[in-house]
Amino acid sequence: QVQLVESGGGLVQAGGSLRLSCAASGRTFSNYAMAWFRQAPGKEREFVAAISWSDSTYYSDSVKGRFTISRDNAKNTVYLQMNNLKPEDTAVYYCAGRPGPSGIRVGLYDYWGQGTQVTVSS
Repeated sequence: QVQLVESGGGLVQAGGSLRLSCAASGRTFSNYAMAWFRQAPGKEREFVAAISWSDSTYYSDSVKGRFTISRDNAKNTVYLQMNNLKPEDTAVYYCAGRPGPSGIRVGLYDYWGQGTQVTVSS
């Protein structure tokens, strides 16, 4: 198994930026597809962005053009750069990973972080 730990969440004004980090343990990190999901109060966990082990990236329509997912395999870390944040982006953001291809379904991912809160004020 691998362990994932998110950080970088916080309170930001609309239009601002945050950079989330997900630090992963394990020697197989470079072969994992990684993703970010988010969950707002009263809503189901939803896909935000994913990056494959070959660095192909995928984004939900709601964040495309504003968020950027990247990975640094040397540091065993995945990032989510969030720009032009909107109040609708307020949620707990979760890092997820799986030893295989990327996907947008929650059920595909085997490993999850504890989540980090992102709050965007209007």
